[in-house]
Amino acid sequence: MIYEKNILPAFSYIILLITSLIFAFWWTSKNSSLGAMAVYKTNKFLKNRPELHSEFQFFSFSGIFLFLVFVLNVLLGSILVDINLYLLFSSQGLSGAKRIFSALLQPNWSIIVQVLSSMVDTIYIAFLATFIAVPIAFFFSFFAARNLASKFPFGKSIYTVIRFFSNFTRSVEPLVWAVIFSVWVGVGPFAGMLALSIHSVSSLIKLYSEQIESVSKGPLEAIESTGAHPVLVIWYAVVPQIILPYLSFTIYRWDINIRMATVIGLVGGGGIGTLLVQYQGLAQWNEVGTIVIVIASVVWLMDYLSAKLREAIY
Repeated sequence: MIYEKNILPAFSYIILLITSLIFAFWWTSKNSSLGAMAVYKTNKFLKNRPELHSEFQFFSFSGIFLFLVFVLNVLLGSILVDINLYLLFSSQGLSGAKRIFSALLQPNWSIIVQVLSSMVDTIYIAFLATFIAVPIAFFFSFFAARNLASKFPFGKSIYTVIRFFSNFTRSVEPLVWAVIFSVWVGVGPFAGMLALSIHSVSSLIKLYSEQIESVSKGPLEAIESTGAHPVLVIWYAVVPQIILPYLSFTIYRWDINIRMATVIGLVGGGGIGTLLVQYQGLAQWNEVGTIVIVIASVVWLMDYLSAKLREAIY
């Protein structure tokens, strides 16, 4: 019965949202749209309204309807998210938040060696995950590019399979992969590295393959006209055009992995995230403050280095 109480209203909201979006498109399209034509042809009260004879305007019937749909969706979202400003500004809640922030701003530096040691683990989790993912993604990205798929035997089928697995593994967040690998290989940095690796492979395949799809056709057609083997065509016409973007994407992915390595540690992926959840579970907020400062410092430093490297590439 709990299932019915929770799911049925949410399902009703989804139906309402979809219906609103359909009507929004219907009414806010041009006069040649199905909705405008239906009103103009059938409704004797609305068919002579001047805004039906002009393009979309906010203060037209269509614009007002769109505004109402927007307001409806804001209200619907606030209900689904269960927004409660009383809880946000209640004296009890503010008192708890003040106690936590006060402790966070008074870090316990006696654990700094332990924190730095875990931070080193986190950095190497991200580094190895990126190192393993890059060659795998580099190889499969050529088969996942639409403009090159036809150049290989069974290219379209391979393209579809790689794209399917890439989209599927990318849609599963690293946090979920970390939980799976924590059960598979045990809790620790190895599980975190595997989780980031599999997500990095799928993400880089998408970025790399889309870069290949945007290369200039001129060099491709020039080398193909010589009768060169497809592999040589790709090597001499495609690879020179994608090296710099590939390096930029790789550095960006490494930057993402540094931040994600902290998060997956919360679910058994090792590194500083595991240390963070341990102290948070014991409500030792001074120690949590130390960890947060170290994480923020390292993320800021890595972001700075990543930006500098990308500037150097271009």
